[in-house]
Amino acid sequence: MERKIVIDPVTRVEGHGRVTVHLDKQGKVENAFFHIVEFRGFERFIQGHPYWEAPLLVQRLCGICPVSHHLAAAKAIDQIAGLDPEDLSPTATKLRRLLHFGQVFQSHALHFFYLASPDLLFGLDAPREKRNVVEVAISNKELAKKGILMRKFGQEVIKAIAGKKIHGIAAVPGGVHKTLFEDERQEFLTEGDIPSVYTMITWTKEMVDFIKSYHNQNYKWLDEFASFPSGHLGLVTPKGELELYEGRMRAIDADGNKTLNDVPTDDYIKYFTEGVEKWSYMKFPYLLDYGRDKGWNRVGPLARLNVADRISTPLAQKELEEFKSYSGNKPCNSTMHSHWARLIEMLYCAEEMKILLEDESILGEDLLREGTRRPEGIGIIEAPRGTLIHHYQVDKKGMITKCNLIVSTTHNNEAMNQAVKWVSKKVLDKKKEISEGMLNQVEIAIRAFDPCLSCATHALGKMPLKMEVFDSEDRLILEKEKNTL
Repeated sequence: MERKIVIDPVTRVEGHGRVTVHLDKQGKVENAFFHIVEFRGFERFIQGHPYWEAPLLVQRLCGICPVSHHLAAAKAIDQIAGLDPEDLSPTATKLRRLLHFGQVFQSHALHFFYLASPDLLFGLDAPREKRNVVEVAISNKELAKKGILMRKFGQEVIKAIAGKKIHGIAAVPGGVHKTLFEDERQEFLTEGDIPSVYTMITWTKEMVDFIKSYHNQNYKWLDEFASFPSGHLGLVTPKGELELYEGRMRAIDADGNKTLNDVPTDDYIKYFTEGVEKWSYMKFPYLLDYGRDKGWNRVGPLARLNVADRISTPLAQKELEEFKSYSGNKPCNSTMHSHWARLIEMLYCAEEMKILLEDESILGEDLLREGTRRPEGIGIIEAPRGTLIHHYQVDKKGMITKCNLIVSTTHNNEAMNQAVKWVSKKVLDKKKEISEGMLNQVEIAIRAFDPCLSCATHALGKMPLKMEVFDSEDRLILEKEKNTL
């Protein structure tokens, strides 16, 4: 007999989703799917526009990570303008890197403090009314206050370089259009209305200590929850160090064997393709040599720490060593360890921002370079959520004729489906009902990837998150729909 229960939804992610669970003849979970049924269309919308507009236009994909799209597009457009990364001026490169680190820092702060911390502080079975940032502020005022100010710091860095916290403009073909002024630089180096970058380093180190203490007390469920083998993908420097702006692509399998050996980002199309499924608008990227079943990878903080040999900044490097030793220097496949990895990356970003802000050459006026037009450009960076690919082709008039975007959440599509399947098998098989606790666990598993579903599908409008259970005859037997709190 069909049951339908309407409740409130998958919350605290950027976008909405739908989950279906399929049972076998014995009533056990056979499969589970995380559906994205929002329309994907931005790659078509941008065609016909002049290439120099791309860094501005693609920001409208998302209000959460516009800087990431802005910079990935800018790197691609540099190539169309005839310039490789080493051709840009040192000042322009440093300003872009500072902008990028500010974006990753504020985005990680947003996710950890606003979206994920209720899961950690209140547990898997906390009531719906408890799982929000207001309750976090009531429960841990100091944690909430620092989280707000840390995010503000990153946003102010973005504003100083791009003019606005959201949808500002910094990068143009061949560089940046504005330098950083001394008074702006001093705002981040001295204590004032905005805490200094030195305070950011101290606070972020405290947050890393917080998550390590939390792990010590809750390691059992953190190690086991939504843990499954997967590949991992990220950018590294020629020395194998963590790199977020300009590096080579490295992928490893669940055991640490390299499946992509530090290849140039311009060659990505030789190694990757995207699968499609009739039940989702979001594609499934994978490595060509390993096929759809074995070639998919996680991306994001957990994956990046797994593929990196080391981190160039001292405090983050020390934390990386401890993080890797926890899993015996093997790849960590525990989904909930993403939060620990995310805070280590925040520490790395804070240290990098300090280095850049203390460098007086960032105040230089050599901002733009020129080259000879090319018909194609590829820009790849590590966005907060993972590897982000922008690829454009243009005609002789400079109009965009083709655009391919593979965003971080798209890379994580298979991993999120695996996480939903894990929760379904562990919880639904035992309880035989879609309980509030189960839905919360599905949310927690998905949320650990910090997905931006609007980026991944380039959404037009909203979609409710549903969870549906089908029997072995494909008949709907259970259904729950969540609406925003």
